[in-house]
Amino acid sequence: MARMLEGKSIIITGAASGIGRAAARLFAEAGARLLICDWNKAGVDETADMVRQAGGEVGTMQVDVSDEAQVKALTEKGVELYGHLDGAYNNAGVQMLNKLTQDLTLDDWHKVNGVNAVGIFLCVKHEIAAMRKSGRGAIVNTASANGVVAQAYSTEYVASKHAVIGITRGAASEAIETGVRVNCVLPGMINTPMIVDLVNNPEFRPHYDSALARHTVGRFGEPEDVAYVARFLLSDQAAFMNAAAVAVDGGYTAR
Repeated sequence: MARMLEGKSIIITGAASGIGRAAARLFAEAGARLLICDWNKAGVDETADMVRQAGGEVGTMQVDVSDEAQVKALTEKGVELYGHLDGAYNNAGVQMLNKLTQDLTLDDWHKVNGVNAVGIFLCVKHEIAAMRKSGRGAIVNTASANGVVAQAYSTEYVASKHAVIGITRGAASEAIETGVRVNCVLPGMINTPMIVDLVNNPEFRPHYDSALARHTVGRFGEPEDVAYVARFLLSDQAAFMNAAAVAVDGGYTAR
């Protein structure tokens, strides 16, 4: 079971820290050959060093997932490195801006949706094109618990994460033609640098206790909590899972 990704070539986006870094470590331990990327070159190089020190095989790229040319180059490099592409974990994302809807600018909207929604679309588009050449593959996207519920001061973020679920299910419905399964994970609040920044934002502090209370297991999540589920969804053990939106949220969306 620990080698459930043995020999599979997998792309991970947003791998400089947090969930993406945990995924790189866990996927490599499971036997995957990785191509990891992030806009943060120093962070993704550090993640790669961790993977190599543990005996894993990994390549790196600096990528802005909102730029189609860069995403296309990413998938091409994955095929170049390993001969084919078996899977992808599209994890890159940016956080909410903690503004009322009336205070959001159009630039704010594009800043968040350009990465969280457009970036996921571009990755899925080019990954499927690469995978269908070998007739099979699996993709996992990081959405959010706020892809199925909502909270104040985050309209741009909530919209972007609802879009991720839509992209996932739209692409998954074409699996009969592409051979590519597409699922997504819905994390609650996870102890990543993004959430630390959010919690430390004075605009968010009044909402901290209520956010924690909605996680009915009594804590926020750890990056590995999400990475374990993504690893399973990319494996052949999840071969009958397609278009699923899997909550990894400590009960956040249950009430």
